[in-house]
Amino acid sequence: QVQLVESGGGLVQAGDFLRLSCAASGRSSSSYAMGWFRQPPGKERKFVASISWTAGVIYYADSVKGRFTISRDNAKNTVYLQMNSLKPEDTAVYYCAARVPGRAPTSSVSYDYWGQGTQVTVSS
Repeated sequence: QVQLVESGGGLVQAGDFLRLSCAASGRSSSSYAMGWFRQPPGKERKFVASISWTAGVIYYADSVKGRFTISRDNAKNTVYLQMNSLKPEDTAVYYCAARVPGRAPTSSVSYDYWGQGTQVTVSS
């Protein structure tokens, strides 16, 4: 069992930045691949970024490439999402998730554990 707790969300203006954190706890939590997903109001949850447990394999959604950076610190059991040049369309609840290595990194069904989410609101 892995527990995930996100933090760092908030209300910012377009062009600003935020850094989300996801603290993981539980058995072998540092060996899981991790991902970030987001769900805008009234829309479905979508993939944002993922990182392997060694941080050697990273994927991004096209909509965030060049603006967002995912990273992890296994010593702290924490995954980060640095979000720069934020846009109003980035407004969503952001979720951290953990999956067993080897599963499709961009599909939500690949992930076994989810955090409660953190709200990010970007005003224009």
